[in-house]
Amino acid sequence: MSTGMWRRAATATATLTLAGTLGFGLTATESYAAAHGPCYDGRCKITVSAPSSIKVNSHRFGFGKLRITHVSSRSVKMSATTTGGGRLSGSTSPGGTVRLNSLKISVKSVSGHKAKLVLTPTF
Repeated sequence: MSTGMWRRAATATATLTLAGTLGFGLTATESYAAAHGPCYDGRCKITVSAPSSIKVNSHRFGFGKLRITHVSSRSVKMSATTTGGGRLSGSTSPGGTVRLNSLKISVKSVSGHKAKLVLTPTF
């Protein structure tokens, strides 16, 4: 085997190894998110009805569950209990936004007793 062929073989091996590693990383991330819920990282669009809970990263936001307690055509009410035992709550009409610690919850629309929310981290 010539020097050029050795280099090509080494490059191909490194490329395949890197592709396999990246592919595994994506699979691990997807399975992690699936185990914790689609909003765990604080970035999602979700339709909810009351009562319901949305699981989020307690280390990142200071609470582990965002609870939707009421949905009507006029308002969406939500609450959370912090990891320290404090209570957070807020409500807004469709089109409005509530911020609980570093999580922004936007109510995009309400139809019947279902609300379309967009969650976004604020840091």
